[in-house]
Formats: sequence, structure tokens, C-alpha cells
Amino acid sequence: MTQQRHRTRAGTATRTRTRGLVLAACGTTSAMLLTGVYAGTAHADPSSPPTPGPGPSASAPSPPAPSVPGGDNPTTIPTGSAPSLPGETGPQPEFSQPPDGLGKAKPPTKVDTDAAGLKLADGAELAPAKVLDIKFVTEDMGGEERRTDSNNKTKFTLQAEVLFPKDSSKLNGEAKSRIEDIATEANKQKATELNVFGFTDNLGSYEHGEKLSKERARAVQEELAKTLDPEVTYRVRGYSEDYPIADNGTEEGRKKNRRVEVSFPRDE
Repeated sequence: MTQQRHRTRAGTATRTRTRGLVLAACGTTSAMLLTGVYAGTAHADPSSPPTPGPGPSASAPSPPAPSVPGGDNPTTIPTGSAPSLPGETGPQPEFSQPPDGLGKAKPPTKVDTDAAGLKLADGAELAPAKVLDIKFVTEDMGGEERRTDSNNKTKFTLQAEVLFPKDSSKLNGEAKSRIEDIATEANKQKATELNVFGFTDNLGSYEHGEKLSKERARAVQEELAKTLDPEVTYRVRGYSEDYPIADNGTEEGRKKNRRVEVSFPRDE
């Protein structure tokens, strides 16, 4: 009788341990399922909306799209009526680029997808893929100046610290030599139109950043005009903290965002 009780208790303990393992396994599976559901709603691109889950959902009406800050006061030199640049009509995602309006954009060619000439003949193969646009980036060791060359334009990016004193739009002595180098390259490329865009970080008010970035862009444009042909047309913009190229959460990122960009079409 005593041995039978021991066996009964041992069997009960074994069933208890087995049940505990089953519950533990279920708990782990549930955690994995919950993790999978949560991971499915994560997005690497902050501009992409989350994927809706199963079941009905009511879509809220979208608010009206605000105009791009700075797009309501475009300035073109020489003075006169200056239309906004193409693309200055809506909100821009983070780390995007301002519209530059450079080059002669053409409407896309209409293609008849059913045309016989678009079909491959028997035994024919597609040609190897080609890269349509290549960018060459040259940057000095300190990152104060960067040059980007693509198929259709050249862009110089200068950090504000090498051009101006803190919170000022007055050019320093070093700035003039850097701007003269840009003007020399613009003459070499036979540029007839230039964009001069100013940017700040997100410290301080937006209005102050807009004013400061516009004044700095104007100062660079006026220095360029001393060397370039009088017939050259300029687009001068001050975008404040819009269109950041780095994280404003760190001083290193804010330093990169405080900048002036000068761009012009490449001579083809």
C-alpha cells in the first residue's frame, strides 16, 4: 500500500511537470506570435503609412496639404516676377531635397504597351541593365565643403561655420575664396542659372531660421555675382530647418544642416 501511494504521488508530480512544460511552451509560442504581430506594423521608412490590420477600419479624412515653407516668397535675381520652383506645392518628407528647377525637364514619352515592336523576337534577350545617373561626391576632410556631380548638375554644399560667424549673415574672409572657386567652376560649365539655397538647424524659432537662411543665401549670391556674367539668373531661397541632411538631435547633425547650397546645370 505504501509503495502504491509513492507511485501515485510520483505519477502526479510527473503529470504536473509535464503540464508546466506544456504551459511554458504555449507561453513562448504566444510571445512569438505577439512579437510577430508587432513587428509586422513596424516601418523603416517614416514616410510610409502603417499597414492596416485585418478587419474593417474607418479612414479619417486627410487634412489639406500645407505649402512648403519658403515657397510663398520666392526671389529671383535679377528682380521681377519669379514663379515658384516646380515641386514647391506640398509637404516634403524628412531628409528630402528641395526642388531646384534646374535642367529642361521633358514630359514622359507615351508608350503603346501593345505595340509589336516592343515584343522580343524568338530567341532574343534583353540588353544588360545600364546605370542612368551616377553621382560623384567629393568632400574635404573636415566635411566643411562637399561637391556633388551628377549627369545633369553640379552642387556645392558649404557648412555655415566656414562662411559666417555664429548667428550672422556677414561673410568672413575665408568664405570669399571658397565662393570664388564655385564661381570659377560655374563659368567653366557655362552656367546661365544658379540656385543659392540657405538652411539652418532646428534650434530657435522657425521664423528666425527662415530669415537667417535667406540672408545667408543672399550674401553668397551677391558674392557670386561679382565674378559671374551679369546675365546669369539666380534663385535665392531660405528654407530655415526644412530639408535636413542629418539628424538635428546631435550637434554633429545640426552642424551639417547649417549650410548653403549652390547648384547649376552641367555643360553637356
